Amino acid sequence: MMSSVLLLSCPDQQGVVAATAAAIAAHGANIIHAEQYVKADVGDDGSVFFQRLVFDLVRPGTSPESFLDAFAPVATRFDMTVDLRDLSTPTPTAIMCSKQPHCLYDLLTRWRSGELPMDLRVVISNHDDHRNIAEHMGVPFVHLPVTKETKPDQEAQVLATLEEHGVDLVVMARYMQILSDDFIGRFPMRIINIHHSFLPAFVGANPYRQAHERGVKLIGATAHYATAELDEGPIISQDTQHVTHRETVAQLTAAGRDVETNVLARAVRAHLEHRVATHGNKTIVYN
Repeated sequence: MMSSVLLLSCPDQQGVVAATAAAIAAHGANIIHAEQYVKADVGDDGSVFFQRLVFDLVRPGTSPESFLDAFAPVATRFDMTVDLRDLSTPTPTAIMCSKQPHCLYDLLTRWRSGELPMDLRVVISNHDDHRNIAEHMGVPFVHLPVTKETKPDQEAQVLATLEEHGVDLVVMARYMQILSDDFIGRFPMRIINIHHSFLPAFVGANPYRQAHERGVKLIGATAHYATAELDEGPIISQDTQHVTHRETVAQLTAAGRDVETNVLARAVRAHLEHRVATHGNKTIVYN
């Protein structure tokens, strides 16, 4: 028995749910979870219907490929965008990091404990600081240093490494380099980035020191898909924490790191469990 996730979207119209359920049943599958959402767009597009279905392929000899073939007439009839994933196959994933260790260590721990259903293939970094922890966890570590002058060549090496390891998802665990448009285009909606929610208010180095100097009362973090527009990609997960004037820069930084690790882990898990659909620059994140 194989569990699959079907993510679909189409213009909202009568009969979509019934036709989809009937097609799944006709293929000998059993729906075990379903969730849907209608986005009422203002403009020429009209309302858009989104649905996530988890089902077991219980009939002998069935496969995701055979299901998609059988489902094609329904998809065509309702002008659907369809994405089918096999839950039994973990997503081949790479983590990219720089010097800050908190997000990397958190993801490695959650992966080793079985909390994140990913096939972690490689850790790539422009610094060699975290080789020991990656290799201790049993993950290949690739050090690819970069300077302003060597950035194009280094990025080509990163892409070659990702291809070598068959990576499908890239997680930027505080990787402090801006990726080129070409790089991002190789992994559309498959690069997850994390940053503090001060952006764009406190850009550059030491955002928590800048926030402390301004006396902020709320800190937070945002995880999103990387797009060509820097830090403007569809948001997957966010969280905040209230602070007061009593916190030092070090305390703000520590609190911010806690929020960052939790937000990034939630976003990565949502992607790995195929609970994220995108529409323009917005995400629909199913429970």
